[in-house]
Amino acid sequence: MRRISEYVNPDRSPWHLLGAELRHWREKVLGLSMREVGKQAFCDDGDLSKWERGLTRPQADTVRRLDDIYGAGGRLVALHALAVEVERLRTLAKKGTSTEEGATERRQLLRLAAIGAGIGALGISSESARELIGTALDNGFRSIPDWELACTDHLYALRTRPPAQVAADLVMDLFAVKRQMDMSSPAETPDLHRVTASLAAIHANALTRLGDHGAAIRWWRTARQAADASGNLELRVLVRSEEAGHGLYGQRTPETVLRLVQNAQQLLGAKKPSVDLLTTQAKALSVLGRHDQARETLNTILDAAGKGVTPDSLGFWKPDQIHFAESWVYAGAGDTRRADTARDKVLDFAADYQYRANVQLHDALCLVANGAVDQGTRRATSVIDSLAPTYRSHHIIETGHLVLRAVPIAQHERPAVAELRELLTARPPHLQDPDRCSK
Repeated sequence: MRRISEYVNPDRSPWHLLGAELRHWREKVLGLSMREVGKQAFCDDGDLSKWERGLTRPQADTVRRLDDIYGAGGRLVALHALAVEVERLRTLAKKGTSTEEGATERRQLLRLAAIGAGIGALGISSESARELIGTALDNGFRSIPDWELACTDHLYALRTRPPAQVAADLVMDLFAVKRQMDMSSPAETPDLHRVTASLAAIHANALTRLGDHGAAIRWWRTARQAADASGNLELRVLVRSEEAGHGLYGQRTPETVLRLVQNAQQLLGAKKPSVDLLTTQAKALSVLGRHDQARETLNTILDAAGKGVTPDSLGFWKPDQIHFAESWVYAGAGDTRRADTARDKVLDFAADYQYRANVQLHDALCLVANGAVDQGTRRATSVIDSLAPTYRSHHIIETGHLVLRAVPIAQHERPAVAELRELLTARPPHLQDPDRCSK
């Protein structure tokens, strides 16, 4: 029986954080013993044990070899660079060239990166690690319009770039807005709460795309709390709607999602139902196989849309998401004509690579729902395989699983079904080496 390693507290120092991450990749990701790694990395397993416990510091070239062995895609190298830089700054602080406040802020930054996002999911490069330190040393605060522009930029990045990159950039801004909040006047606080809610919601979205559901749920909670503190009803409902919608991608059960929708709707009281919330409700009902109710909800949405709906003021929700919900619901019910019409509308308007891939997977779902199992599963495999691995977000993989779950059990051993299953259970894209992932 393999001995269970002693706990390493990643908050004790940057080197303990690096050690905890080295151990995570060796034990949790790859399941390797120290002796096995020592042979591959040409190092003593006793030294490896000390590095993992934060007792001694590995050299950069050793960390680079371990990064290659673990397939960490540069993450361990970046974390080593971060630890070296923090240690350098601490040395300067002891000489009186920095302040205790600055050192405390850098520790907070490191902890935020480790706990809030998870170093393993950040995908940061050595250059990004230096940018993190630069953020901690930057004394300049941003105006609210500048923060609003940053939120818009992060949303655009989320829809066009690999989620690991987006999560890394968001960590820097989340730290910066928290620092500004701590030193702001009471008059600025509500606006900064609004910014925090928006950034936290985008970060939770990115983490959901990475499949890091535990961290995502924590950030959804942060987004809700900040939205409530802002006093902005639209934002309070919007954040909860986003949380419910992303919960459908393997983060929560459909029943829990429906409960989240109901709780968010209660904030509106006697006001008309939120179309955004209703689209999530329709999708959750579809996942549960309650297709008639899902279509009834769609009819309610379309009636409301006929009277006019507008995007939210923050840019999270757009009316074309109604067509995405139609594509999902009609595909699940096997209504080919309506599903095709909705798909074409999404492809005409949506720029988000994830929406575009998923409506094509809805095509596959519709084929399977109508009995064309081989054709549908091959279609799903083709859609996912055409994407560069770093763009195969958890949302896309989970939609592929939706197709797979629609296959009757008696047909699960068909070659086309097995091929799709193998693709969906491959190593998560954010754990792959970026050089091997690029196309």
